[in-house]
Amino acid sequence: MTLQATTWQTVGPFFSIGLSRLYRANLAGPTVAGERVEISGRILDGEGKPVPDGVIEIWQANTHGKYAHPEDVQDKPLEKEFTGFGRVATGIDGCFRFSTIKPGRVPGPDGANGRPRSQAPHLAISILTRGLLRRLVTRMYFPDEPINTEDFVLGLVEESRRQTLIAKKIEGRANSLQWDVVLQGANETVFFEL
Repeated sequence: MTLQATTWQTVGPFFSIGLSRLYRANLAGPTVAGERVEISGRILDGEGKPVPDGVIEIWQANTHGKYAHPEDVQDKPLEKEFTGFGRVATGIDGCFRFSTIKPGRVPGPDGANGRPRSQAPHLAISILTRGLLRRLVTRMYFPDEPINTEDFVLGLVEESRRQTLIAKKIEGRANSLQWDVVLQGANETVFFEL
């Protein structure tokens, strides 16, 4: 007897029911070191309309550049209250919000001299919503970060599209950033294939 593969299924309208108990909008407890930041934004479809049933998953390193994961064997500190993982849903208006700390630089692939290149502070982001067969994978970078120009992933993105990956400061609100995700169209966010 052999098993036959079935086709991919899109995420249905009841997707959020199974995930709602797993939502986590604060990625770092109150004693975790680092610069606090609140990130808000919207998920928009190709026509600029809000996506009311999206889910964003966030994965990041701590302020020292270490992930809360057993495979990160760097000799860097890791606080107990730091998980580095979050999951938030969009509202009817397509808006989301979460709070965290600005991550430190993490090692990237080896450079020309065989030494790891540092990556700019970033959040690894997955987008899930009805109509998608697979999650979308992207990154969010921080504005005014000098090392953004040296980040190997940003360097792979054509210059005219890099701004889709860099959050913007919100005027008059300290430590608050705006980052919108556009699923398709002229201002489509850069997504990566795994």
